[in-house]
Amino acid sequence: METALYLLPVTLGETPIEQVLPAYNKEVILGIRHFIVEDVRSARRFLKKVERSIDIDALTFYPLNKHTSPADISGYLRPLENGESMGVISEAGCPAVADPGADVVAIAQRKNLKVVPLVGPSSIVLSVMGSGFNGQSFAFHGYLPIEPAERARKLKALEQRVYNEHQTQLFIETPYRNNKMLEDILNNCRPQTRLCIAANITCEGELIKTKTVREWQAARPDLSKIPCIFLLYK
Repeated sequence: METALYLLPVTLGETPIEQVLPAYNKEVILGIRHFIVEDVRSARRFLKKVERSIDIDALTFYPLNKHTSPADISGYLRPLENGESMGVISEAGCPAVADPGADVVAIAQRKNLKVVPLVGPSSIVLSVMGSGFNGQSFAFHGYLPIEPAERARKLKALEQRVYNEHQTQLFIETPYRNNKMLEDILNNCRPQTRLCIAANITCEGELIKTKTVREWQAARPDLSKIPCIFLLYK
């Protein structure tokens, strides 16, 4: 195995590993002893899910979150600089995509260290694939403003980009506020604008459905407490 910083995708939920991750990922993971992780507990659970016999206590974990300084991140990469492969693990999905792992990758690139992204589930890409919307041009905006008036303005601005630029617009919300987000979309977007709701992607109860705003107003799903991505297009 080539020495590198390996970006290790994680399942998006309790989906069986073999359904969404290539066998090669396991080979790589078993060759790594140093992991930079968004959450140590979830990373340990994931690694045990990959291989039950793995000796977790023999591994070193470096926590990465919004409070981790660039200096700390740079220090985390010393094993890689000394010739040992390292892995980056997010809480769910692909590291470095809408994820603090991007900061690690940026520093590794500046240090001219080899970076290898591995194949795995990305809710952003999978939702675009399943929506029927423009996959040539799309933009992911993360979380929208919480304040009602500001959120309404943002939704209308994103919708206008759909019509002006023919660009698919994606965003997310904290799961317990999904129903409020859906309500705000339906109250602020044009009746003919299409909305795709992509929830529980790759997991039990998966929903990927595209309808117009008018059609969603007639039958609103309960999205409470489930991971969900919203996509707008014309």
